Amino acid sequence: MTDHFPGAEKVDDNEIPGGSDLKSDQVADSGQPDAEAGQTEAGPDDEPDTFPRSYVEELRQENGRYRQRAQQADEYARRLHTELVRATGRLADPTDLAFDPDHLDDSDKLSRTIDELLASKPHLAARKPTGDIGQGMSGGTSTVDLAAILRGKAG
Repeated sequence: MTDHFPGAEKVDDNEIPGGSDLKSDQVADSGQPDAEAGQTEAGPDDEPDTFPRSYVEELRQENGRYRQRAQQADEYARRLHTELVRATGRLADPTDLAFDPDHLDDSDKLSRTIDELLASKPHLAARKPTGDIGQGMSGGTSTVDLAAILRGKAG
């Protein structure tokens, strides 16, 4: 170490004035084992657990099956939601109402949500045509005489 102050005594880098060793003080303060000694306290519990590859693959396949079942259950829940909305008959397209799992258990909440949707977007309501729209049975019930039509006498 160089002298920064006049009259300062030269100190070894590994020693602290007062006679103690710097490295041993650091170990005592930090709680870490002495790096120079190379001592590590490794017991049988410190080794990582390892499993055979076949066992790990089997676990991954089982987990994959559970993920597929969960995904299929989600798909079924969405289909059920759509059919519950369709059963109310209040929306022209039952997919206009966003999926909510709470609607599956609580029909009152489903009804309130449909009411709110129709209040904000009335054009989504199901409409049933009434009156004469030019299709189906008409009011007149006359009989058709095919023989008269062939003779040219439409009646």
